[in-house]
Amino acid sequence: MIAAPTPPEEAARLLDLARYHVLDTAREEPFNRITRLAARILRTPVAVINFVDQYRQWGKAMVGLTDTEAPREQSFCAWTIGSDQPFVVENATTDPRFHDNPMVTGDPHIHMYAGAPLTTPAGHRIGTLCVTHYRPHPLSSEDLQSLQDLAALAMQELELRRSLLDAARAVDAQRRQAEELRQVLDHTRVVEGISSLMDLDLPFEDALETAASLVSDAIAADFTAVLIRSGEGYTVKVPRAGRAFPETVKAAAASLLSGDTGVLGTLGTITAPVYLSEYAAFPQALPVLVEAGVQRVAYVPLGTGDDRPVMLVMRLRGPDVPDWRTQDKALLEVAGRTVAHALRRQAALEHAQGEARVDGLTALLNRRAFDEDLRAAWAQAAAVHLAVIDVDGLKRVNDTEGHAQGDKLLRVFGQALKAETAAHGQVYRLGGDEFAVLSQEPPDVLLKWVEVAMRVARQTVLAPVGASVGVASKAESDTLEQWLSLADSRMYDMKRRLKSML
Repeated sequence: MIAAPTPPEEAARLLDLARYHVLDTAREEPFNRITRLAARILRTPVAVINFVDQYRQWGKAMVGLTDTEAPREQSFCAWTIGSDQPFVVENATTDPRFHDNPMVTGDPHIHMYAGAPLTTPAGHRIGTLCVTHYRPHPLSSEDLQSLQDLAALAMQELELRRSLLDAARAVDAQRRQAEELRQVLDHTRVVEGISSLMDLDLPFEDALETAASLVSDAIAADFTAVLIRSGEGYTVKVPRAGRAFPETVKAAAASLLSGDTGVLGTLGTITAPVYLSEYAAFPQALPVLVEAGVQRVAYVPLGTGDDRPVMLVMRLRGPDVPDWRTQDKALLEVAGRTVAHALRRQAALEHAQGEARVDGLTALLNRRAFDEDLRAAWAQAAAVHLAVIDVDGLKRVNDTEGHAQGDKLLRVFGQALKAETAAHGQVYRLGGDEFAVLSQEPPDVLLKWVEVAMRVARQTVLAPVGASVGVASKAESDTLEQWLSLADSRMYDMKRRLKSML
């Protein structure tokens, strides 16, 4: 069996195929109809619309088969996309390219194959309309012209399908944009100051406290607090108190806010705002707060998820204390949504920063992460050891077995080293064939980790490979640069010793 050659414009062809969003979708009648016509007109038991992906062929519609997915190297259709003309195999059982193909020696026992490429407006051949027979079945030039005509119809149907999908996505995007614009306008009218605050380069907890203070002023609250999840309870921030509370009341408020008793003790799992008009009537009301005159309590989650902060606002009883008015609730809830957006943005930023610390090939921490963590380790009082590692023999693997095998060697070594290190340290790929480990474990343990990881990695390649390692303790050095230089020099000493032994 001989696999079809890869078209020279393969990357562009795959991108063009992706634009149609057709792979792994359900059967659709327009395409089924074309395969039925093809089988009927060309008098064959099998007709298929196949698409040729990077590593496989996949069938969108078919007659005579239930599934046509197969590795690309076994695909007749992979040969068809190599030319604009129909591709015909009259006798696959004697054709050296296909005689031992599983689709010839087994189901569907292909004897005759004929395929016409599906060519996009950009000129890329992304799939085929093909027919097969399990016995000799000569096709005339008129038959092949019919096959090409039907392939053109299939391509037109595919273009129509793509246009409809694009239009639906555009309408949905416009709808979402209009809804978001409406929400933004509403929010801007009510919480412009809070929105601006969230854009400032402030520590996020400080921004939360200041936002709570702005809300407190706007609705004339007597007591406002921001709760930030800390372990099993909350860290309580009290940025604004309209009146001076006695220390006993502050202690009771801290209990109220902690989640152990009071409002949060029973409402901590509720994600929607809760407004209490008569706190004293609440079953879990704390007597000390009732005695202090707390009448109105508002509980507003800031964002979503178990770790969301919470804003809690209280008003003391008085002759002119209003109930929670519509405009009060609007301000509190819009403020909550605005802060939730800021929280999501912060999470996205933290995720992006985390991604920036990851090596794309090995999924280990990268050079940037190493530089940051090495400085942090130097600032610690604890004893830390640094191992600098070179994978020896990578160039030989790349030259003799290909860069894909070289990449595999690096991935397997890196993941094996990470598995050995587990929670006892961090593993980094510094670039090329260079790795590093930071750990508080003794040097001999670090060396053992590298030895085990290299033993695993050797099994992936034919060429001889190894690892040169240099380990240095922070305690041996006066500066961070000296620490790194010492580990490097010991690694190169080992490399020289290993070369001299060859």
